[in-house]
Amino acid sequence: MAALLITLLGAVAGAILVPQELARRDAQPIPTHSPMHRKPPRAGAAAAQQIPFVRGVCWEGAGKIDSTDLDPLLRIRANWISQTPFGWQRGLDTPEIRSAHGASGDGARRHHGFWGESDEGIVATTRWAHARGIRVLLKPHIWTRSGWSGSIAMKNEQDWAQWFAEYRAFILRYADLAERSGAEALAVGTELGGTTKRDREWRSIIADVRRHYRGTLVYCANWAEDLHHTQFWDALDWIGVQAYYPLSDQPGPTTEMLVHGWDGPLADLETIARIWGKPVVLTEIGYHSLDTAASRPWEWDLPGSLSMETQARCYEALFQAVSDHPVVHGVFIWKWHADYARAGGPGDTEYSPQRKLAEAVLARGYTAIEKRGI
Repeated sequence: MAALLITLLGAVAGAILVPQELARRDAQPIPTHSPMHRKPPRAGAAAAQQIPFVRGVCWEGAGKIDSTDLDPLLRIRANWISQTPFGWQRGLDTPEIRSAHGASGDGARRHHGFWGESDEGIVATTRWAHARGIRVLLKPHIWTRSGWSGSIAMKNEQDWAQWFAEYRAFILRYADLAERSGAEALAVGTELGGTTKRDREWRSIIADVRRHYRGTLVYCANWAEDLHHTQFWDALDWIGVQAYYPLSDQPGPTTEMLVHGWDGPLADLETIARIWGKPVVLTEIGYHSLDTAASRPWEWDLPGSLSMETQARCYEALFQAVSDHPVVHGVFIWKWHADYARAGGPGDTEYSPQRKLAEAVLARGYTAIEKRGI
């Protein structure tokens, strides 16, 4: 039996480890450790809480909009949006965090960003979403021009103490905003893998957030990095995954190939969900309109040739793989632009599914899920 278990674990790990040539990022280096290096399942772990399937999109918080800009979401049967205000760090190892409202702790000079990322814009968009029966995940995100946020790490204990103090002020501010606006869910963090091994500090922050906000809490982990070493999932309500899994290195893969590409990632997610007894929500997932879209979905400047068909097949495979899956309880599609008339379109190679074949696939997939009542 032990030998069989080892063989099975090795097969799963092998299925989801990315070949070395696919594991290189310009801004987001992929770790080489096996995602199956996990603790054994905890005795008495509760069954994952059943939630209605999240039919979400990642809403672009750009310029000022009006309520009608959310109407296209009704056509695709979306029932959630995420909204992302940003905090900014000068460098990966500098502890100061600033936002559109100045420094997190000392009220220093103000920075002006997009209306849709401001308090006013977030509250208005939330109100208009609620009027259409759409729920909201508020998903604050730390950004730095020095590299990927997953590589943020301090040089010494003094800087770590300052970083967590500033991050606490940053996230509690948005916990208060989420509570005030009635957002149904809040991300306590997004792709901060260089920090999440500091379990004690994160548990303290989560406990503080609970005192400010009464809704659902999630951490949004990178699929190949902090998803596998985060140990505070038990303090949260959802396991969030930024799910840019490579599915095929072949240009223009078939839907069948793409569905098969989900075998390893889904086996990994089943393991994590079983260990922690929490539902999994794919808090970001998206594909370029390129024939190479399935090879390195995380790569912003992915080379390839325009292919609406490949992007559409990626979404077909996503719905075939996850819409009836026992541990995946929802997805947020990256990315949905507020100005629908100018978004996407047949010549666009970027992530947006709008006004492309992928939008029709998205609408069919979400409508089918809604009709099944899952």
